[in-house]
Amino acid sequence: MSRATIFPGQGSQAVGMGESLAEAFAPARQVFEEVDDALSENLSRLMWEGPESELTLTENAQPAIMALSMAIIRVLEAEFGFDISKHSCLAAGHSVGEYSALCAVGAFTLSDTARLLRIRGRSIQEAVPAGVGAMSALIGLEMEAVEAACAESKDSGVVVIANDNAPGQIVVSGHKEAVEKAGESAKAKGARRVIPLNVSGPFHSPLLAPAGEAMAEALSAVVIRPLAVPIVSNITAAVISEPDRIRELLVAQVTGRVRWRESVATFRSLGAGMTVEAGGNKVLTGMVKRIDKELETVSLDSPADVEAFAGTL
Repeated sequence: MSRATIFPGQGSQAVGMGESLAEAFAPARQVFEEVDDALSENLSRLMWEGPESELTLTENAQPAIMALSMAIIRVLEAEFGFDISKHSCLAAGHSVGEYSALCAVGAFTLSDTARLLRIRGRSIQEAVPAGVGAMSALIGLEMEAVEAACAESKDSGVVVIANDNAPGQIVVSGHKEAVEKAGESAKAKGARRVIPLNVSGPFHSPLLAPAGEAMAEALSAVVIRPLAVPIVSNITAAVISEPDRIRELLVAQVTGRVRWRESVATFRSLGAGMTVEAGGNKVLTGMVKRIDKELETVSLDSPADVEAFAGTL
């Protein structure tokens, strides 16, 4: 069966992440050591011991999530003969997970990916003062109603759709007052729940334009090598492979919408019958199940998960 290998985004981090994998497999330890070296700090200790408040900082969470995903991929490769070009038909990631996907298919080196995500996380944190921006998940409304709620709230500031995650699960982002007003409008339109998100900034909104500029500069200095399998872009929900286009869309992704629902539809059109989530506590797997109930799903987090999946290769 053709597989889409998928990589989670921010919010999937947790204290202890990757520790059992490092204890069980030398290739995982090597990944964490390489990321630590690239960042000139002991990120792996923070991942395993916390404190949670420091791990959840965007500049730490983003490279940590990538490190766990890549540890899983490297263990599969080194211990069980996994080859993404043979065992997957495509790869994709949700927001920061797109960097993990690009690393997994060979476009970025592991060290470059870690450094890019440290820059990305730090520039996102610095783009908007604390308390100015916000994000909320609107549950139970379809796209047209959410777009209308945002349009009705723009007199209070910027508010846009940040993540189209799954049917009835859409996240809005922007100025705090405008996001709150959009949530009230969404409730009036029949939203079952409006959930304010505990995030450090208004991700995937125009307010992060300074972070986009920082990423344009950082990406211009990084070599992008040929991809082992196609990547499905967050911004277009379509396949990308050309280096300049990858750079362009990664910059656009900082302020643009994550089209995850449409991306999963693209997986199916490219022949995928299964998604394999590398890390993430089943966050993306849950979304996939809501989007396409016929896609088989596998989520890899623990050594036992990895060994069980390896037996199916």
